[in-house]
Amino acid sequence: MGLALALALLAGVARADGFLSAPADLPLAPGLVEVGDAGVAFDSPGGRVVEAYAAGDVAAATVRDFYARTLPQLGWQPAGDDAWRREGERLTLELIPGDGALTVRFYLAPD
Repeated sequence: MGLALALALLAGVARADGFLSAPADLPLAPGLVEVGDAGVAFDSPGGRVVEAYAAGDVAAATVRDFYARTLPQLGWQPAGDDAWRREGERLTLELIPGDGALTVRFYLAPD
């Protein structure tokens, strides 16, 4: 792992509430907790496909701001609203409001 990436990961850890279990290199925004059995992960011929969920009592704007600041430090480039690209993969976030809680759907697939 390069020094710049290692430093970026350490900086992200200081601000994040942890990382998703899959994909393990995506930080959780402060206030979010992973929803354990809600996601799926598998390898396809074109690459990995991962769907994960996290929820918490946090504003959508706060979550968007966190990922807009953090994901580029991890090599992700913006690719539209709530979407990023990195090394042949596309990450999409879907923010789903609920009764007092926000659910975030993380979807990672080959680009």
